[in-house]
Amino acid sequence: MTLREKMEELERKTLSPYACLSAESDGRAKNEPECDIRTAFQRDRDRIIHAKAFRRLKHKTQVFLVPEGDHYRTRLTHTLEVSQIARTVARALRLNEDLTEAIALGHDLGHTPFGHTGESALDELCAQGFRHNEQSLRVVNILERKGGLNLTHEVRDGILCHTGAKQPQTLEGKIVRLADRIAYVNHDIDDAIRAGVLEESDIPAEFSEVLGIGHSQRISTLIHSMISASMDKDDIKMTPEAYDAMLGLRKFMFANVYKNPYAKSEEGKYYAVVEALFEKLVQNPELIPENIRAASCSDDVNIVVRDFIAGMSDRYAVSLFEELFVPKSWNI
Repeated sequence: MTLREKMEELERKTLSPYACLSAESDGRAKNEPECDIRTAFQRDRDRIIHAKAFRRLKHKTQVFLVPEGDHYRTRLTHTLEVSQIARTVARALRLNEDLTEAIALGHDLGHTPFGHTGESALDELCAQGFRHNEQSLRVVNILERKGGLNLTHEVRDGILCHTGAKQPQTLEGKIVRLADRIAYVNHDIDDAIRAGVLEESDIPAEFSEVLGIGHSQRISTLIHSMISASMDKDDIKMTPEAYDAMLGLRKFMFANVYKNPYAKSEEGKYYAVVEALFEKLVQNPELIPENIRAASCSDDVNIVVRDFIAGMSDRYAVSLFEELFVPKSWNI
């Protein structure tokens, strides 16, 4: 018996009857030999971590566009916080922690530069529209490694359905869906306080009375809520009080941070960067690197440009904009 088979047997003996077992995965789009050491979901996690798209997340905006400080969240640190929260819940519920981690690490691979500003710009500019969850799936299915990562069905489903109307097929995917919201609502509060946009005392008392005061207390309360409401059940939920408080906090953040004139003062400029790049590249597709054009596997220039821009880091997008549109000094 290989190490992988021993781990698969351990899953059968120790995980919840509602867990998604590695040995019972619906498999990959392309068949390939199994690993002797790692389960299918462990291999997926490792492929995502080693992907170039994953590394680029460190230079992609979460909320505050191109912040100067070292301690603001990026898309990468957000991803790690989602993974930590989701794994904690999965372990407590005896669900598949490896599957949960793989989904969490891959859920934002398709996010644009400049956060949701970039996403909105591409959605409006591209005839086919743009949704970062769909692009994340496109990254793992097609763009990464010139043909995709060939991930399991369960991981791909969790990545696609971490947001939007469709629910994930696995409980592990549903954990990530909620963990994503827990992470961004709370770390965005933390970043807003650091930026001077909010103070802890600005948080409405009706939410603090339910969730507690401070970053750690709020996250702990929400995690406990998920665990207590989902233990030994075939669904993932929160207690109604905690869920309503989290949604209330999210609404509060939209009103006071996500649309705050100070926090978003440069948003229009970054929208203009994406718009200028998109229009320039559609008219001049030869400016797109050949490897990007080949990886897109599309004859539609809009899709190729969308793939190229969505994959950019913030600083690469600004650098390319400067190269294409800002005059250079003439050295004699």
